[in-house]
Amino acid sequence: MFDYQRAFIQFALEHRILRFGEFILKSGRRSPYFFNAGRFATGQSLIQVGRYYAQAIIGSRIDFDMLFGPAYKGIPLACATAIALAEHHGRDVPYAFDRKETKTHGEGGKVIGAPLHGRILMIDDVISAGTSVRESVALIAASRASLAGVVIALDRQERGEGAVAATAELEANHSVPVAAIITLDTLIEYLLEQGGRSAELAAMQAYRAAYGASC
Repeated sequence: MFDYQRAFIQFALEHRILRFGEFILKSGRRSPYFFNAGRFATGQSLIQVGRYYAQAIIGSRIDFDMLFGPAYKGIPLACATAIALAEHHGRDVPYAFDRKETKTHGEGGKVIGAPLHGRILMIDDVISAGTSVRESVALIAASRASLAGVVIALDRQERGEGAVAATAELEANHSVPVAAIITLDTLIEYLLEQGGRSAELAAMQAYRAAYGASC
């Protein structure tokens, strides 16, 4: 585990973005943890999360020309990441985001920000069914650009309909890398490090055994 990953987990716990307990997911599964990116809701929290995304991007070595944040949660995440890349890594890259519906007045269109061009790095919170990725790929392709990769906050590493995780399916279907600030395995490693959290650790390990993806 890298220091920034450990710091991100501590930050997410302090702001109740990451919580342990019992939560019913959209899939109907009972999860021992829940991650809510909607709680990055202050200026300082956005500054911090942008830095964590930027560090994950630099570590991934994905080659890209600009950032794209799908509506809605991806919008502030892409903005914060662009700021952090410029301020801390000397990379002043353009960014854009989309509307849910095409605007027919004013400047019109569906994309706000820089025109989509070159290799696009998509920034989002998590990947579940992959719907936002498919919609973004179509939008990017319509602009004659290409998807370079996807960076998310948390990879739950759990299987969907088949044996593989949504992130692995995305990598296979679109031939692009997916990077994450943290994964389920990172969370389990963090709990092992901390000690004194045997109940949370046991629940996480049981969940990984029951629903974890094979790759």
